Amino acid sequence: MIQTVLGKIRPEDLGVCSVHEHLSIDLSRIKKDPDTVLDDEPGMLEELADFHGEGGRAMVEVTNDGMGRDVLRLKRLSEKSGVHIIACTGFYKDPFIPEYAQNWTAAQFAEHFIKEATEGIDGTGIFPGVIGEVGTSKNEIKPIERELLIGAALAGKETGLPVTTHTTLGTLGYEQVQLLTAQGLATDQIIIGHQDLNPNFDEVLAVLETGVYIDFDTIGKNNYRPDAERVEFLLEFIQRDFEKQILLSADLTRKSHWKKHGGPGYGLVLRDFIPQLKAKGVRQETIDLFLISNPARAFTIKERS
Repeated sequence: MIQTVLGKIRPEDLGVCSVHEHLSIDLSRIKKDPDTVLDDEPGMLEELADFHGEGGRAMVEVTNDGMGRDVLRLKRLSEKSGVHIIACTGFYKDPFIPEYAQNWTAAQFAEHFIKEATEGIDGTGIFPGVIGEVGTSKNEIKPIERELLIGAALAGKETGLPVTTHTTLGTLGYEQVQLLTAQGLATDQIIIGHQDLNPNFDEVLAVLETGVYIDFDTIGKNNYRPDAERVEFLLEFIQRDFEKQILLSADLTRKSHWKKHGGPGYGLVLRDFIPQLKAKGVRQETIDLFLISNPARAFTIKERS
């Protein structure tokens, strides 16, 4: 089953899924920029309606404690929009880890994530469906981030929840896989984030060759990397038979990303990017893997012996 904010659903009921998003977020404590605060709940519903209108049926919301997580809001949004929403347990990366957890060991991180996964989040009765987004810095795994990732792996192994990561500008994806699997976490529970931001083809290929899922999840952020380059990488990965390990999303984190503020909105992958893939000859069954089948497998809670 897949755990959403409204309860468990069957994998076949997930539908078209955006696998790495933020609806309600506040990064202003660190970024000192009001654009990084999403707190307009009616606006969130408008944006979800646009996503739904483009064919979107599910969203993985990876805003965790320290980034402004609000699972009661996510529950209201899911009830009103008809979009399945998967919430998370986890912490982001340095310096976004909450003050109370900044000196935790891997065992303490694991205990916290397992508690939320088994007892619910903050007494709300809402359960996380993923551990994440847990991250590392650019070309560096800081000591606290190492403990965090190990803790996430231990919690994933205990609960069967998938672990989804943040790689800063796509760096250290392979190293993240090695760290997670060294704790016994299975590759089919690992989703390495932001791999579309890494222009080094061989590095991304090395991540795929481990058997984990990867996110092409900053689609539309052409200021980081042109979508045309994302398309070329995907075409090559399809050619090499990795299409069952690829997930798509847009990772919107700013007011200026929303349609109501002149941005593309959460429907941009479906509206703008999928036609680019089709124009290059990508078949509908492959697109359905990226949007439907792969997310359904990736976010199904695993039963581990």
